[in-house]
Amino acid sequence: MKIAHAFLASLLLSSTVQAQDFYKGKVISIITSTGEGGSYDGAARTLARHMPRYIPGAPTIVVKNMPGGGHTLATNFIYVTAPKDGTTIGTVSNSMPMHQLVDGRGVRFDVAKFNWIGSVGLSNLTVTYWHKTGAKTLDDAFNREIIMGATGTGSGTFLYPNALNKVLGTKFKLVTGYRSSTEVDLAMERGEVEGRGGASFSTVYQEHADWLKEGKLIIAAQIGHERDPMMKDVPLVSEFAKSDEARQILHFLSSPMGVGRPYIAPPGVPADRVELLRRAFDATMADKEFMDEADKQSLDIRPMKGDVLDRLIQETVKTPPDILAKVRSAIEINESK
Repeated sequence: MKIAHAFLASLLLSSTVQAQDFYKGKVISIITSTGEGGSYDGAARTLARHMPRYIPGAPTIVVKNMPGGGHTLATNFIYVTAPKDGTTIGTVSNSMPMHQLVDGRGVRFDVAKFNWIGSVGLSNLTVTYWHKTGAKTLDDAFNREIIMGATGTGSGTFLYPNALNKVLGTKFKLVTGYRSSTEVDLAMERGEVEGRGGASFSTVYQEHADWLKEGKLIIAAQIGHERDPMMKDVPLVSEFAKSDEARQILHFLSSPMGVGRPYIAPPGVPADRVELLRRAFDATMADKEFMDEADKQSLDIRPMKGDVLDRLIQETVKTPPDILAKVRSAIEINESK
């Protein structure tokens, strides 16, 4: 028995040493499903500057933007194409698990099979209007058409306004085709669209603190399970539900906020390298220099460990079929992919 335990210990030690040696002289790519700018991109670039100190071998980390397809382009790339050796990780929209379950258009991944590394923060999403529309609250969207800019059907910019139309009866008109949320914001300034859904409050605050201060951007409602302390006077969309079924659907649609801004590695990465990346991620989240830089960029950092994140994802994919059927029916998602 002692010999067996000693043999097992030697195998584990050998595996750890190999993982530590692997990254020497390597380059790790962080694929982000957004364009340049915004909280996802900003957090990824800040992480890339500090995380190498906590990876044995001190590899270089570079960020590569891959927007498109409402975040499915990058998510598919990480799952299907990216190397399965721990040299590619990614940060993708937290709506991807929900998109896979209730829609599935463009999906070539299975969120349950990703290696979840960790999350840099939790933040409720928002429904915002440009000040020139004259709209102030979600109630205004029940009485008049409001044009909302969106990227792809898998993104929160499309999913949430569309869901509110179907579940609550708002009159958002969705204009799709923008390559990134930054383009949607520029379209608001140009007067092409009147608002945007699905942006996290941390993103809005980071990118447009001046718009909020000057009253150019109106936060009409927030999407989450509880009101964010930073927006305590802004109602949750679930507060507008008129039935238990509507509240149930909106609760499920709010599930991505519990995931925050997640980091993933492809399936098939050796377990010892996944564990090494998780430890390095956690150490970076506690690093003073990282946090100081994040504060300067107004990045909202509320980290979550990879194993906790993985459990949340596994619970989400086990959502009962009857609930998913209600969500699909309520937001009129075509069952044929």
